[in-house]
Amino acid sequence: MSLTPVRVILPGMLRDLVGGVPEIEVGLADGQATVADVLDRAFVEHRILDGKVRDERGQIRQHVKVFVNGEDATRGAGVATPVPAGARVHIINAVSGG
Repeated sequence: MSLTPVRVILPGMLRDLVGGVPEIEVGLADGQATVADVLDRAFVEHRILDGKVRDERGQIRQHVKVFVNGEDATRGAGVATPVPAGARVHIINAVSGG
């Protein structure tokens, strides 16, 4: 079975938590993955990221956006969004203030 890489791109705020790593590459079999699968694999070595991106139910946190090849997964199926082989998954932290 061959694995196809998917790249998870981290924002600066999350990079700081993992020693400046700008992206995490994960291998997926057969292209049948979801956002949840990709995040599970990406966070194996960086557990601190999981709590920053997903809540206690495993859903994407309210102030975090996840894009799969430029499409906002948080506006659709969320963690159940399909991730095709070779995709780029961007995690974006909302910045707010007043």
